[in-house]
Amino acid sequence: MPSLHDFTTWQPLLRLLHAAHAETLTAPGGHVAGQISPRAWSVPLPYRRPQPGRAAQVSDNQEQFDAVGRIIEALEEDGSDSVSFVVEASSAPGGVRLHLIDLGSSVEPGIATAHPGTLLLADGALPEPVRRLPEPVPGAVPAPSADVELLQRTLRQRLPDAAGASEEEIAAVEARLGMPLPAELKALYQVVRGRYEDWDDYREPYDTIGCELLPLDEVYVADATSRHVPWRFGAMKAVETGPEDVVQGLVGSPGWIVFGDNGGGDRIAVDLTPGPGGHVGQVIIISHEEYIGAELVADSLTDMVVRRHCGGRPVQRTERPPLVAHVNHASIPSIEAAAHPGLEVLSIGVWEKEPLSLAPVFGLPRLRTLSACPGTLADPCEIARLTHLEYLELPSAEWRVLLDAGAVPTGLLAADIKTHSQRDNPLRTVALANEILALYGRPPIAGITVLEGTAS
Repeated sequence: MPSLHDFTTWQPLLRLLHAAHAETLTAPGGHVAGQISPRAWSVPLPYRRPQPGRAAQVSDNQEQFDAVGRIIEALEEDGSDSVSFVVEASSAPGGVRLHLIDLGSSVEPGIATAHPGTLLLADGALPEPVRRLPEPVPGAVPAPSADVELLQRTLRQRLPDAAGASEEEIAAVEARLGMPLPAELKALYQVVRGRYEDWDDYREPYDTIGCELLPLDEVYVADATSRHVPWRFGAMKAVETGPEDVVQGLVGSPGWIVFGDNGGGDRIAVDLTPGPGGHVGQVIIISHEEYIGAELVADSLTDMVVRRHCGGRPVQRTERPPLVAHVNHASIPSIEAAAHPGLEVLSIGVWEKEPLSLAPVFGLPRLRTLSACPGTLADPCEIARLTHLEYLELPSAEWRVLLDAGAVPTGLLAADIKTHSQRDNPLRTVALANEILALYGRPPIAGITVLEGTAS
């Protein structure tokens, strides 16, 4: 098996990179960088498109797939999830210097980039939306449409050959979940236990129930830990549930009991912690493409199965100041316009006017996230006045100002360095990241292995 830290393992890929970027690599400070994992890779190589009228095939870019494949084999042999790399020219003719970056335990990997991802500045810290638990809704009750007897009777009529779960099987799943199954869900499984081997054609229960029913031993609670939310995305979200909302806008809830799938990876659940406008036991769908929130499917399982109501219902939302404010040339026109006591996230994007002062948001009690693009802040040291920040994303130049002034906020839980993935050298980003990690007493990025040889 190839070794990840053997130059010959990388040589076929380095040959392709050297040929594609010869001019870049010979320029002062020139470099090429990328990231490879068994699931995906970001490697700056030209992609040969298929001839018109023909679908793309692996053979169209066979050299690239073979070269990356050697790295993936080495990763799997090494037991590593991914590797980031930087290639520079060395003094030898046709020579290259390969830097392999080991991020270590203090960094979440970046996405499709060799630059370090989020710096984790406190052990076990999670973004605020992930930490949020459901709010109690004292007046919440089951929907009038919920009818256990009607649900069971309808299921038996439509699925006369179905095999139901035994009382022992239901008791076992309740013990595993640490709670009793809701009455409608228990009634459903008493008629249809959800085992794939029970059906010659699995479309029959799907068409009857309205989703792919999970086997009873696969039913689970979709609390916040069931949804992987990277810091970079979680910190930019806010949990918001208005008095009219049917579903609470959470990452997950101890009252979301998943029992099905829509066939595309979105999970179907019974909701025992509804929003103020919802019902206990309503059916919701949790998108696999979103980090937060869920949508109503039906007011009850009876509604979903018997009456085939699967489109939710419209909710008239009250206009409120946004908890997440995007200040840029096309959205909110100023920080003054974004500021209000409930503001949690401030993102300053493309800005074509004079740099902005953060003074309008000084003292806001819930402002926990700031993200700013290059050159948008009049004085980066004003960030020290934002005393509730948990997450900060800044370009390298602004981080440099804070570090030199000793003005990095002390209460941060996580941080990101905003980079231009192709222009900025990841090795410089690593050095800056280690300065920030050192301020918080965190282990540095574990190390950089340097390998040298010729690309040919």
